[in-house]
Amino acid sequence: MKYRVKIDLSFEQREHAQEIMDFASARSGNAVSIREGSEEEEISYCDLELCGHDEGLPCTRLDRIEIRREVQP
Repeated sequence: MKYRVKIDLSFEQREHAQEIMDFASARSGNAVSIREGSEEEEISYCDLELCGHDEGLPCTRLDRIEIRREVQP
């Protein structure tokens, strides 16, 4: 069993969003992905996006952290 955190926060200022990304990056060394290397893998990640939804536009990914370990055979 794992403990999972899901967060979707929007900020007016990029630096506020970047603070969350920096925190996630600092903690990512303790995170794991689920069933990594299998067909059913679930990779842990954190995305920083420029969200255009309030203007009817799509989101654009600016940065992504993925938790991937070297899978041992």
